[in-house]
Amino acid sequence: MGLLYLGTPLAWDEAKKYADHDRTGDELLWGDEIEYMVVSFDDEEKNAKLSLRQTEILAKLNTIVDDINADCPDNVSVPKFHPEYGRYMLESTPGSPYTGSIPDLLSVESNMRYRRSLARKHLKPNEIPLTFTSFPRLGVPAQFTEPYFDPTDAVSSHSLFLPEEITNPHARFPTLTANIRRRRGSKVSINLPIFVDEKTLRPFIDPTIPWNRAIYPEDPEAKNGAALPDHIYLDAMGFGMGCCCLQLTFQSCNVSDARRMYDGLIPIGPILLALTAASPAWRGYLADVDCRWNVIAGSVDDRTEEERGIKAPTEGNRFRIPKSRYDSVDLYISNDWMNRPEYNDTDVPYDEKIYQRLQDHGIDPLLAKHVSHLFIRDPLVIFSETVDQDDTTSSDHFENIQSTNWQTLRFKPPPPNSSIGWRVEFRSMEVQMTDFENAAFAVFVVLLSRAILSFNLNFYIPISKVDENMGRAQCRDAAKTGKFYFRKNVYTTRSGASSTASSSGCSSPVDGSPRKKDKKMRNCFPPPPGPEDVAVLDQPVVEEFEEMTMEEIMNGKGHDFPGLLRLVNNYLDTLEIESEEMVKIQQYLELVRLRSTGQLCTAATWIRNFIRSHSAYKNDSVVSQEINYDLLVAIDEIERGVRKAPDFLPINYTGGDKDQGSIGL
Repeated sequence: MGLLYLGTPLAWDEAKKYADHDRTGDELLWGDEIEYMVVSFDDEEKNAKLSLRQTEILAKLNTIVDDINADCPDNVSVPKFHPEYGRYMLESTPGSPYTGSIPDLLSVESNMRYRRSLARKHLKPNEIPLTFTSFPRLGVPAQFTEPYFDPTDAVSSHSLFLPEEITNPHARFPTLTANIRRRRGSKVSINLPIFVDEKTLRPFIDPTIPWNRAIYPEDPEAKNGAALPDHIYLDAMGFGMGCCCLQLTFQSCNVSDARRMYDGLIPIGPILLALTAASPAWRGYLADVDCRWNVIAGSVDDRTEEERGIKAPTEGNRFRIPKSRYDSVDLYISNDWMNRPEYNDTDVPYDEKIYQRLQDHGIDPLLAKHVSHLFIRDPLVIFSETVDQDDTTSSDHFENIQSTNWQTLRFKPPPPNSSIGWRVEFRSMEVQMTDFENAAFAVFVVLLSRAILSFNLNFYIPISKVDENMGRAQCRDAAKTGKFYFRKNVYTTRSGASSTASSSGCSSPVDGSPRKKDKKMRNCFPPPPGPEDVAVLDQPVVEEFEEMTMEEIMNGKGHDFPGLLRLVNNYLDTLEIESEEMVKIQQYLELVRLRSTGQLCTAATWIRNFIRSHSAYKNDSVVSQEINYDLLVAIDEIERGVRKAPDFLPINYTGGDKDQGSIGL
């Protein structure tokens, strides 16, 4: 959601003038953010439309939450609801962070179900909150919002397809939209390859684009080359920031552990993007991709032609910038010996003055480069009331830049005058259609994060290969048919392969008695030991990784690579867990395993198959109003448990009709 300040945002011409203007936590604290789109169903017309009542819905939900809070015991936290970019979107979070306890871990699904049920109870009878990544008919020439608005009035984006009213009315969002366009010098331009079916037009020249509209200066861009043949053309921030996702944030014990966890999860980002793929349909067409990531990256790409390398640099453009401000991570930042300089192998421009200033104040080179790299971006929204601020008491200036650098992970320093510590936000996953799935992936990631720190696991591969993996992850059916670069030997000690737990820094006592198991997931870990053989630091990096399938990455390859699920299970062996609790955890891990082997398909594959097998589908890549309506009805029925999907969910899945969740009231 970013920084929502109440004030007067500056237009880009004004904002650009101001472009240059150790705490610890022993307890693991973490949380999730789930985004919903509110869909309004017209059963007579068989049309599923996006409900633009976000302001009204949130006002009602927040009143309900306040009323529940007033009657709650102190040990119960009521979930919170927040605005998002799209006026049809809601974001929900738990009322307070989860801890490292096993009961908290197992409360995630129930908490998610409670949030969905609470929202659903207070919507109109024909409205449903769906955890659905991308709305298949966003931007079609027919009615796709309730109420209808005309895109000719898109004064912020100048979009050919999306009306102004689709954007959250808070000043931040239309200002972001307009300033990206103004700074870039054109509209954003996103082109997704069309999925070529038997009767798809070839070449595909989209007949739904209003090629000859002449309202805004940018209107001719589509016919002048911005819209590519055989592609689905998208031209506004709303196509990307109108997507829904699942994000997780973990508070670390200290800055060193946060940097280790950040680095450890960087290579995992593309893997879980592919495994959670859920967005194969865009602007009324099937695309030949399964994920949202490049759409969002393109939707906020404010780089000028000089920064993109299209034109020679000018005085006002200080950097050639390889990526959008929404993209994969550019730098590993841990100071541990495992982070070899060769892994940061891409061009990473940074502000040299900020870098030197940070170094002069004791910040090490890696972290100084990370921060100064963030500051190659200009702030997109500046509120006139906050231009002059005391930076010793407020981090708003930093957050203004930080919150508009959207990467697969976000490294989050503690706010001033707060008990909040160092945090890492994991951001690559697509939201899943059911709370069982969302909980499963949340549980998997938190357990994997503990395994990384507990066992000193080494997942490093060159950043350039992580970037390649991000591209591969978005390909159609990547989880089943794709290959990804991954490290072959993830252990940092010789004993690791035979006994992962013994490499945790807290292994069995010397008398040989069994190691005492932890009652909850730890948050503080000893520093990793140095290399047993310094020769490992001279091994060619190219020999450390290879291409693996999703099944191999998750379940292991040969005798040397154990697979991520085995590492998670080895970590579970270090915890004191009741048998009933372990059964539930294993249900989550089994979903991840079955998705990785292809025995259960991803949401993207299920959606694509539904569309292509629909009786109204004409084998022409078009997602009609009727198909879209039936698709979203089916997704709601799957979530509620009244429609079985044995190729997508375990046969013992319990839907929302039977389990509406709980927060312990």
